Amino acid sequence: MKKEPAQVPFDLNDFLPYRLSTLTNRISRAFSTLYSEQFALTIPEWRVMAVLGQESGLSADQVCARTEMDKVTVSRTVARLLEKGHVAREFASAARRRSMLALSTRGRAIYRRIIPLARAYEAALSAGLS
Repeated sequence: MKKEPAQVPFDLNDFLPYRLSTLTNRISRAFSTLYSEQFALTIPEWRVMAVLGQESGLSADQVCARTEMDKVTVSRTVARLLEKGHVAREFASAARRRSMLALSTRGRAIYRRIIPLARAYEAALSAGLS
């Protein structure tokens, strides 16, 4: 019979991956206060817009890969952005199976207004780091 190694208490709050995850969530929520009220965007909506602002003509799968969000979240987010008129979709094939996403004119205008906020937030955040 094997002896079990001595159980070492596990404190999730001391687990680096957990701490990093909660830190990024807090930073993301704090930044979202800068754009959520003014532009009525959620965190996933901003992430999709930020990716499409950087590179147009992406498929939903490509957006998933670049944002690290799951397909369901991206699909719902894209649907909301299409409804708001922030994103445009063009079908790439006759079978209409693959669509390409891009910021609409309205979406591009919002993106351009948020970028200075993002840069200022990043600068303030970075100033506190050594």
